Amino acid sequence: MSDYLVIRDIVAGYVPEVNILNGCTLDVEQGELIGIVGPNGAGKSTMLKALFGLLPIRSGKLMFKGHDITGLAAHDLVSRGVGFVPQTENVFAALTVKENLEMGSFLRPDTFEERFEFVTTMFPRLSERQEQRAGSLSGGERQMLAMSRALMMNPEVLLLDEPSAGLSPDLQDQVFLNTKKINSSGVTIIMVEQNANRCLQVCDRAYVLDQGQNAYTGTGQELLSDPKVIELYLGTLAEGI
Repeated sequence: MSDYLVIRDIVAGYVPEVNILNGCTLDVEQGELIGIVGPNGAGKSTMLKALFGLLPIRSGKLMFKGHDITGLAAHDLVSRGVGFVPQTENVFAALTVKENLEMGSFLRPDTFEERFEFVTTMFPRLSERQEQRAGSLSGGERQMLAMSRALMMNPEVLLLDEPSAGLSPDLQDQVFLNTKKINSSGVTIIMVEQNANRCLQVCDRAYVLDQGQNAYTGTGQELLSDPKVIELYLGTLAEGI
């Protein structure tokens, strides 16, 4: 059992006395790429918001490297090495690419040059577009910028909420390749995805959530070949994978 990032019996919701998460539990090893999949309304994005301090946790516990981080505010989590890329409104459209990245390092402005070089080496397109306003980028480029802005604080763990949402199949593939690239650089990733099949293809392990609880867990390949998971959550799209 991991003691790197431990998520135990989390209960949370948006409205008093109405729970979306009903006892979710995850164990994450350092360096893993973890997928969270499941039907609409299962609590996937709610899980990430609770982890990142954007939603009060009613019960349960979050432990990161042996420290209790339950209920910490988002900026405290960023300073401890946790980054978050929301699904929507994840770039400042009126600012340039470089200005967006400067905003990403606001807690540690003295590291900007070093981190700017890191993200533009990983994603050279951002260097080419650094003076371009983020609102004029393609969907794939905006997602690349959103991920890179989160990387400016040199996070150990990155939470990605539906990174391929609304993109064409080609751009979705690029997002998943970029996610693997970031993970290969040493960043632990927890990725919520509606595109369950593609997510399971790239992740090390995954959790299937249903009605705010863990329904299944296993490696991506195990879940892709599990008849019950296919029947209930993946459907015919998983056939032949």
